Amino acid sequence: MKAAVVRAFGEPLVIEERPDPEPGPGQVRIRVEASGLCHTDIHAAHGDWPVKPTPPFVPGHEGVGLVEKLGAGVTHLTVGRRVAVPWLGRACGRCEHCLSGWETLCEQQINTGYGCDGGYAEKMLAWADFAQTVPEGISALEAAPLTCAGVTTYKALKVAGVRPTQLVAVSGVGGLGHLAVQYAKIAGAQVAAIDVTDDKLELARELGADFVIDARTQDVGAELKRLGGAHAALALAVNPAAFEALNSGLRRGGKLVMVALPAHGTIQVPIFDTVLNGNSVVGSIVGTRQDLAEVFRLHAAGRTRVVHETRPLAAVNESIDEVLRGQVKARIVFDLGTGR
Repeated sequence: MKAAVVRAFGEPLVIEERPDPEPGPGQVRIRVEASGLCHTDIHAAHGDWPVKPTPPFVPGHEGVGLVEKLGAGVTHLTVGRRVAVPWLGRACGRCEHCLSGWETLCEQQINTGYGCDGGYAEKMLAWADFAQTVPEGISALEAAPLTCAGVTTYKALKVAGVRPTQLVAVSGVGGLGHLAVQYAKIAGAQVAAIDVTDDKLELARELGADFVIDARTQDVGAELKRLGGAHAALALAVNPAAFEALNSGLRRGGKLVMVALPAHGTIQVPIFDTVLNGNSVVGSIVGTRQDLAEVFRLHAAGRTRVVHETRPLAAVNESIDEVLRGQVKARIVFDLGTGR
């Protein structure tokens, strides 16, 4: 099989031939149809974060494909079934976090494309219990971005506790943000979308944003305050300054939800204002299997639209450069043989 491999941090990925992996007990082998390019994959390839993957490895945690072979003990999946393999490749299932519905906080978790090989390959392994069944009617190309960009922003809105009529600020209208706008509208919120490119601001309008804020020419905090202040602000732009701008635009009792992970990100949180205004700053990390099932159900019901561009896996390095230059409208998805 062909795979795009990180052999050294910061170096171009190498397309190489590898033997087909064999599923162990509780695993399945998947013939990958599509795999989305998430900024996290770029951080992984560059070794940006304190806890680093170990080269050589195959990135990708938005892999979608057909089950090709079952490992011992797998009975709930069948060969030919389309499944998605998210960031949460496996959790222990026994700790306090797993047992209380927060499996994404499990300290024993293994992350796809980081702690084990991911979806930038023609075939991949997955733990069967964490391979999410994709409903009929959802193509692999659309399911791929939902597997991370979708479930991550959907969960962030849950963490924010968004209610109808509230104002939600979405900073960064890209692969994650274009879905966040839609989930916030589904929740009945008003949406203020923030970005620095004309095409993404226009995309936000198309997807139902009530207000758009151009961070190149407008003071984000002041504009949000002019609208009454954000009840919830989702920080999706990979820029620490954007986090601080959002925080300054919260209303009293508002919540800043940190989602993006800049390589060396820190922000200044004013203690006096935070205490007196009763504001919250929280982190939100991807979503659970149940969250992803709900994301798929919403899409199958026609409630969301996935904006994506397709590329062959051979164009992985050029695609990463496009993302880093801000030239991608929403999501790039590698088409590994969907036939559509």
